[in-house]
Amino acid sequence: MEALNAITEIGYALDTFYFLISGAFVMWMAAGFAMLEAGLVRSKNTVEILTKNVALFAIASVMYMVVGYNIMYGDSVNSVIPGLSFFLGGDNATADVLAGGDDAPYYSNMSDFFFQVVFVATAMSIVSGAVAERMKLYAFLVFAIVMTGFIYPVQGFWKWGGGFLDEAGFLDFAGSGVVHMAGAAAALAGVLLLGPRKGKYGPNGEVHPIPGANLPLATLGTFILWMGWFGFNGGSELKIANVEEANAVSLIFVNTNMAAAGGVIAALLTARTLFGKSDLTMALNGALAGLVSITAEPLTPTPGLATLIGAIGGVIVVFSIVTLDKMKIDDPVGAISVHGVVGVWGLLAVLLSNGDATLGGQLLGIVAIFAWVFLASLVVWFVIKAIMGLRVTEEEEYEGMDQVDCGMEAYPEFTSGK
Repeated sequence: MEALNAITEIGYALDTFYFLISGAFVMWMAAGFAMLEAGLVRSKNTVEILTKNVALFAIASVMYMVVGYNIMYGDSVNSVIPGLSFFLGGDNATADVLAGGDDAPYYSNMSDFFFQVVFVATAMSIVSGAVAERMKLYAFLVFAIVMTGFIYPVQGFWKWGGGFLDEAGFLDFAGSGVVHMAGAAAALAGVLLLGPRKGKYGPNGEVHPIPGANLPLATLGTFILWMGWFGFNGGSELKIANVEEANAVSLIFVNTNMAAAGGVIAALLTARTLFGKSDLTMALNGALAGLVSITAEPLTPTPGLATLIGAIGGVIVVFSIVTLDKMKIDDPVGAISVHGVVGVWGLLAVLLSNGDATLGGQLLGIVAIFAWVFLASLVVWFVIKAIMGLRVTEEEEYEGMDQVDCGMEAYPEFTSGK
């Protein structure tokens, strides 16, 4: 009996440790988003975008602790309406781990909270890039409070908390919909109310490119995100302390990497075909599109199919970015395309390898998550606009968000007269 208890405790400790390390990998994605976005905005908006990324992570952590986690995983009114309670308890469930059986916990509850909180921060990070270069800093941060504390957890409950989407058979292994499409839906609502950056579109529909200030930084950010995604998808297997689970995690890592590789190659070739040039920004977004594509189901595809799923995402993202520009939807970093449009593809791609998936279940999840997050976000953005305004003035936009919001420059040594 003592030997059995020791084995059980070792498995519990290993799974908890794996969960925590996976969460740390996902937390590092915050640095990836910060670097990617700082590289793709103009130099005069760099400090502000970095401030947003640091602040949103802190806000997400606090709001998810105060209320979000309990909405998502607490007691519910029914399968549609979650319950409402506040603050985390101190229960780590360690006293019950030796009970055995299917219901025995195999990792600490606090490790689960840590893993989930970095997911909600990821969803909020998606919003920051899409509204960059013209939104007031504190308007964004107020929205972050509502998004991370209430909007995200409700739809998270519908799937991962055992709500009606889970009951309907909607499958989303690591969050192509729950995290990525949700973040993109919130971003789209904000962008539509905010409007495009000054000078982005001409009077006759011309699209004027606004180059980012630091493509090496954007590339670094992409590689950081690529690495963090192993924790994002791999950690969502939840455990690793037996042969079957260790093999599953290994396959998830391989498929995650192959999908990203397929996305890069496909996006690069698509951009070359459309523009006659090998567009680095499209290649970077292709990597992220491949990763988003495989996130809904990284376990059941073969590595070859995972590469194909990522490649299709890489093609989709290039056409989506071009199309949104033609529609005058200004997204400086391509976040709505990468996480929203490709997120939809990722959810549908589950049907290619998982026999438990149904088209009806996947479509229900897509519609429910998008409708809830988009409409709730639209209301919140509208209220913020009415109370404090969303957008800086034209003069402030010209001067740059760094000086307006933060009073400092990211690259002062390169500024004329300095």
